[in-house]
Amino acid sequence: MRRRADTVPASAGKTLPLAVRTSILCTVTTEESDKLGTVGRLIRYPVKSMLGEDLSTVDVTERGLAHDRRFALTDRDTGKVASAKHPRLWRRLLTLTARAEVGAVRITASEGKVLWSTDPGVDDALSEIVGRRVSLTDTPPYDATLDRADPEDVLRDASTPPVSAREGRLGGGSPGGTFFDYAPVHLLTTSTVTRIAALAPTSTAEAERYRPNIVIRTPLASGFAENDWTGRALRIGADLTLRVIARTPRCAVPTLAHGALPPDIAALRVLADHNRVIPLESMGPQPCAGVYAQVLRPGPIQLGDPVRWA
Repeated sequence: MRRRADTVPASAGKTLPLAVRTSILCTVTTEESDKLGTVGRLIRYPVKSMLGEDLSTVDVTERGLAHDRRFALTDRDTGKVASAKHPRLWRRLLTLTARAEVGAVRITASEGKVLWSTDPGVDDALSEIVGRRVSLTDTPPYDATLDRADPEDVLRDASTPPVSAREGRLGGGSPGGTFFDYAPVHLLTTSTVTRIAALAPTSTAEAERYRPNIVIRTPLASGFAENDWTGRALRIGADLTLRVIARTPRCAVPTLAHGALPPDIAALRVLADHNRVIPLESMGPQPCAGVYAQVLRPGPIQLGDPVRWA
């Protein structure tokens, strides 16, 4: 029997018109070419500059991941927001782990002591741990500021945390009333982590040091893949749409001990030597890893969700 020239046999034994098969093939190819990777980790930090928690699923709104940076400590003497970016004052924050629970945040110290954000004496207990008089708050001070050690000072003398720090304002790319350094979502790819490890003396690198919200598994990418994402939109899962607004300049934080992770100056030095780029037009070249993003369309996401250009 003679087969028509415009049909080909389908795998299920049926025959589809060639134009339909071509359309399907083009659609699949386009979807695959738009796919950047998948969600490998989801991490939120219920208290600013404390260790966070891994999640399997989370809702994301214009204010970032649900309960991310919900609280922060403020210095009772200066009124500034406490941040490990000034390690001489605040590196002990990274000995504490925060988890969001129903109606409260649970804070666990390195020796196992548990505090709750609702405890009457939580401010005094935290003050004793960090060594300064602090208050736990869910409301940023008016025109909130924090101190940030210059990364060049950190690299010059890794053995001693810098004394001096520059004052900066919070949340230039975030909704009001939040504790984000700049924008509500921070993305990091596995290709960047892999590249840092390849360049590090110990051949290791840990995503936790860079405090991302979403780690994107990018098996087909290489190097510092996110450097080229600024200005582009990403879709994660079915609904969440983000716009990348800046590369993320790194500070002292990646070099510090994070819980059981020991200090590692290479976490910053590798970037200073191999990925010194411009984060924003208003800044000069900085050691960078990852990107900041704003939320264009909210939605739930989970581990394994595809990440595509929007």
